[in-house]
Amino acid sequence: MNIYELPGFPIKNEVITILTQNDRVRIERIISTGQQSDWYDQEETEYVILLQGSAELAFADGKTIILKKGDTLLIPPHQQHRVAATSADPPCIWLCVFY
Repeated sequence: MNIYELPGFPIKNEVITILTQNDRVRIERIISTGQQSDWYDQEETEYVILLQGSAELAFADGKTIILKKGDTLLIPPHQQHRVAATSADPPCIWLCVFY
């Protein structure tokens, strides 16, 4: 698989591909093209790398973070957050490690 190979467009929903997983770690590639998410309250730690595009994450405490290509973020367990905005051109390519 090539991490930058994209599905046909337009896409209505995010495309989530589990690249590998075991009992302790899951690595996903997520493609976003303008989607927003509901609130997440995860059991796992999430390490995010935005490989392409730009995005805005909103946190329940009122904080927002804008990510651009190459930015990384560590989200601890139970830190409520949501994807508030993602770029469509270029699409967002996320690499997310859950552990």
